[in-house]
Amino acid sequence: MDSQEVLRTRLAGQQLREPRASTAEEALRNLLAVQAQEFPYARWSLAQRTTGATAQDVERAVADGRILRTHILRPTWHFVHRDDLPWLRALSEPRLHQANAGTYRRTGIDDGAASRSADVLAEAVAGGFHLTRGQLADRLQTAGLPARGLALAYLIMHAEISGVLVSGTPVRSPGGALRQTYAAFDERVAGAAPAAVFSREESLAALVLRYFGSRGPATVRDCADWSGLTMTDVRKGLVLADEIAPGGIAAASFDGADFYFRPAGYGREAPRPGGGPGRVCEPGQVREPGRVREAGRVREAGQAREPGQAGDGRPQIDLVQCYDEYVMGYSASRHYFGGTAPAYPFGDNPMHVVLLDGVLAGSWRHSMVRRGSAAERCELDIRFSRPLGHAAGQVVEAVEAAVARYGEFLGMPTVRIPAGT
Repeated sequence: MDSQEVLRTRLAGQQLREPRASTAEEALRNLLAVQAQEFPYARWSLAQRTTGATAQDVERAVADGRILRTHILRPTWHFVHRDDLPWLRALSEPRLHQANAGTYRRTGIDDGAASRSADVLAEAVAGGFHLTRGQLADRLQTAGLPARGLALAYLIMHAEISGVLVSGTPVRSPGGALRQTYAAFDERVAGAAPAAVFSREESLAALVLRYFGSRGPATVRDCADWSGLTMTDVRKGLVLADEIAPGGIAAASFDGADFYFRPAGYGREAPRPGGGPGRVCEPGQVREPGRVREAGRVREAGQAREPGQAGDGRPQIDLVQCYDEYVMGYSASRHYFGGTAPAYPFGDNPMHVVLLDGVLAGSWRHSMVRRGSAAERCELDIRFSRPLGHAAGQVVEAVEAAVARYGEFLGMPTVRIPAGT
């Protein structure tokens, strides 16, 4: 493979190209988990991978508990589908508590404090109550626990990691923004599809299949850093995945590293522990060294192919958040997209990422123009960091299309500022 083939395969696997998902839930099931600390932009990360999901569609799925927002994996905020959270939380819990151990000590969260806090928080949300962080802090402080600042954040995170709390139905602040609430974990996952088998080995295999199936080509290090697991665990997952889903992951070596990805023709169904390996369109297909099977034919790896353009060959602009899985899904091989995001912006520069045919080309952000508490329009600040070259006119058209799609997502008038630059 060359760099353009890596980009093309990643864009397609992540559904930033056709065929896209029909719903935000389907997009999430493909990706397994989507980083979501900035909720307004994280909604867009899901919706832009669909055929037309809106911000309201994503918010409704979060309110209903079909999509849950919680601390998992590295740890940081992630969207996870209700069906996947029970097994993914169980798989992640030991590593998450290990990663947080230093902060637990600094904030006085020993085993006793964590246990007492869990009891208080469980009682606070029992009976279907969905409470804000401030309301949970009041309960903890009344019980004599150090529920302020970092200690409060980590007491709540400890409860999320331990399966006590998870996201509830968001509430609107006086300014119109959605605010996170917390609910009982068991209440919110009560409608999850049951898993026939729930072992660590099955979970490792499922995670590896989903990760490399959506983000490949990627390396073992990429998967380990994304998941918070060890490289040993990822390698074990690859072996287990091959046992339960033969042909589900292919391999290729290039640029001095081993890469893994879903072969063309393998089904996009989301395997879960005990839920089966997914569909194989070509049973028994075998990947030959240095070659890739694609659409019923074999081509040499690295053979020339079109980059990450639109279906008609014109340039394509993608406005992705700086924590999008196209960026954060990789560590060792993140450089293929041509940048070092996420990075703190200098001065007044936006921090989110403009992709031109899958390659970093600039930055962007949105601003809501409000009248009272209601947003009346959205303004997009889109800046390019490199010359657009001979196709500048077509790129401008692609930008206009991206702005229009963002407006459809928000359901309000959306313009680029300064207009026409």
